[in-house]
Amino acid sequence: MSVRIGTRGSKLALAQTSTVCKKLSAIGIRSGQVIISTQGDTTTGVPLHEIGGQGVFVRALDDAILAGEIDCAVHSMKDIPAVRPAGLVIAAILRRDSAADYLAHKSSINAVNVIGTSSTRRRAQMLRHDPGITIKDIRGNIDTRIRKMDAGEYDAILLAEAGLTRLGIRIKGERLPPEKFVPAPNQGTIAVVSRADPSLMEELSALDHPQTRTDVAFERAVMEQLGGGCFTPLGIYCRAGHLIAEVLSLDGKRTERIETDVQSIEQARDLGRQLHMKAKDLIDDAYQKLGIMNER
Repeated sequence: MSVRIGTRGSKLALAQTSTVCKKLSAIGIRSGQVIISTQGDTTTGVPLHEIGGQGVFVRALDDAILAGEIDCAVHSMKDIPAVRPAGLVIAAILRRDSAADYLAHKSSINAVNVIGTSSTRRRAQMLRHDPGITIKDIRGNIDTRIRKMDAGEYDAILLAEAGLTRLGIRIKGERLPPEKFVPAPNQGTIAVVSRADPSLMEELSALDHPQTRTDVAFERAVMEQLGGGCFTPLGIYCRAGHLIAEVLSLDGKRTERIETDVQSIEQARDLGRQLHMKAKDLIDDAYQKLGIMNER
């Protein structure tokens, strides 16, 4: 059997898909790549929250699986929305790479005044760290963002460290500790989504890493209780059952946070509900401000 694997056409998406193909080949399963364009790839002139958030990178691939054009698709796990179409499953979650953010900069960290990011979370966390800096929106793949920084549009840009590693990119900068700059839920993790076919799911399950699956499941349980979608600056990170979750105001001036060890999905959900109650005004404020902007 040859597995048809759907992927976006970016260098990072292709690198992640290549990793999956190599792992399948190592266990005797043939595969081929099918490149599919998504709205997130073609609409690059506006922030993600204005075109529907991270889910815009997933929908076209979901549709292709359900239409029988491909058997499965490779995604950054953090891009996969909490609510999934019927007939699809997350068949494998690979061992997590670094979950940390990386602040890439041109010269000295002391010369950084303008930082590029399209993430409300990264914006809020960076403003909390240094209220005096200027944050500007930036879109495009990693190469495009680096070119914009090199051209002088930004002094620094915020990226996922895992993406740089997967592409073999070495660039001057600072790794941001995930305990302080809490990552997006599931950041640093590659997932394989497939149709709910038992034989296909069994083959793909050989790539699954149980501890990573558990950690990201706890993160997603908290995320589902928090809600807020792509508008709310929130970070959720679980490592070997130790969970950190925070919700920030858009300007980074306020933070509600929890940190504890988690042993079950229900406990993670309960923590998510507790944090939601504490941070409800922050979530509502972000949705009101950015949700209204999105509707215009």
